[in-house]
Amino acid sequence: MSMTITEKILAVHSGKVSVVPGELIKVNVDIALANDITAPLAIRVFDEMGVKTVFDQEKIALVPDHFVPNKDIPSARQAKIVREFARRHNIKHYFELGDVGIEHVILPEKGIVVPGDLIIGADSHTCTYGALGAFSAGVGSTDLGVIMATGQTWLKVPATIKLVFEGTPSRWVCGKDLILYSIGLLGVEGANYKTLEFSGEVIKNLSMAQRLTMANMAVEAGAKNGIFEPDEITRAYMENRSSMQGSFLESDPDAEYEKVININVDQMEPQVALPHSPDNVYPVSEVDPVVLDQVFIGSCTNGRTEDLQIAADILKGRSVAHGVRLIVIPGSPHIYKESIKNGTIETLLDAGAVIGPPCCGPCLGGHMGVLAEGEKAVSTTNRNFIGRMGHPKSDVFLASPAIAAASAVLGRIGSPDELLQPKF
Repeated sequence: MSMTITEKILAVHSGKVSVVPGELIKVNVDIALANDITAPLAIRVFDEMGVKTVFDQEKIALVPDHFVPNKDIPSARQAKIVREFARRHNIKHYFELGDVGIEHVILPEKGIVVPGDLIIGADSHTCTYGALGAFSAGVGSTDLGVIMATGQTWLKVPATIKLVFEGTPSRWVCGKDLILYSIGLLGVEGANYKTLEFSGEVIKNLSMAQRLTMANMAVEAGAKNGIFEPDEITRAYMENRSSMQGSFLESDPDAEYEKVININVDQMEPQVALPHSPDNVYPVSEVDPVVLDQVFIGSCTNGRTEDLQIAADILKGRSVAHGVRLIVIPGSPHIYKESIKNGTIETLLDAGAVIGPPCCGPCLGGHMGVLAEGEKAVSTTNRNFIGRMGHPKSDVFLASPAIAAASAVLGRIGSPDELLQPKF
């Protein structure tokens, strides 16, 4: 029977020859993931079950990344619960300050997830790992607690929407623009409990960093998961990262899709999502020149080395506009070190940026960049709901690192093309 890549992964992990959309299956989980916000509740559920040990010490990842370094007593208490559980059960993939980074950045970076895996996390952006050709999806903390005990969960097989990107993207159009455009096309509920399968010639040429960005935001269209067929770019990324080879699967040529959407990028501009929804998307040329208070570059969506380098290339020899706060947070210690070695951090500092330690930071309005009433920000994050980054009367505009960096210099929302003779 012909299947999509998502259906193949689910079939393997449920012990079936084949599966079909809508089928309810029990699957074995390769990695169960939680963070400092979601893990404590999952741990409580685990403890209430009365089990003595986790299903596999090497298949659980606990990553305190949302409120670290701890910003207050409640966040310190949350982190302590996770730390003590990890020590009690000898969890292999537990990370402390100095080694910890954003969960969805460090799991691929450290080779903890590989193509063909099935990853379930108590965080909606667990869908990020689809960039590697894995099935990955978010669940609630209660479900995650049960998974930590049993290594299994129930899933309904999602139908698949195939997005085919063709054409030649312009200079500043990147993965963030492709996914924002897609969310604008589909709407925030347009792919509810569906798979978004990204394909086409444009996709084949995307770097892994850009693929991770796109898979990360599949959930913003309501998708259960986003996925790419693994290829040579995937293989090159995985080299020397993991002892596991993974399974390089692909959709059958005659696989059935709920729909196929063709997107030509020839005329596509960089995209900006206006408040207060990720699907409120417009080309940058159609966005009013909103005066900004803050620009944030980072998060599990765009906090990788390539993202920071793009921003630094635009900011080199320039300064952040007076009255604008530019906050940059590398997604992991490895990215931080790479960005120091290649001169990115120095360039960002020279331009007037503030560099924060690897963590989620202001993405969820937690700390290191909370917005006050009436403030407006451009952010490379994934959500701009009311109150997402601070006060409910603040405004967040989602964009790529290139648009964010240019806007920091201009002091308003704008494109790198507006900066005369950019230095690269």
